[in-house]
Amino acid sequence: MNCKITRNAAKIIRQELDKEENKGKMLRVLVTHSHGDHAHYGMDLDKPKEGDDVVYTDKGIEVILAKDEPLLDGVKIDYLYLPEERFDITNPSKGNHGDH
Repeated sequence: MNCKITRNAAKIIRQELDKEENKGKMLRVLVTHSHGDHAHYGMDLDKPKEGDDVVYTDKGIEVILAKDEPLLDGVKIDYLYLPEERFDITNPSKGNHGDH
């Protein structure tokens, strides 16, 4: 499995992971809703469970992905500042370039 995190997103995620209450947790990316080959994604801080894959990113952030969810392989996490600050999770490798 593969996951890409942009520099902007890594900065914000690292701030959350470094908080005392989040020690020992990792970033989890999950599918909140899917239809056909299109998915909507969410994030949480969690610990790996059976059936999870831990992916090591080039930003030094470990990401938990469910092994049995093919729409998670290739996700890209970005953080946008305009028009409003928010995370943007897409999967260009699966043809998902953003919410509709």
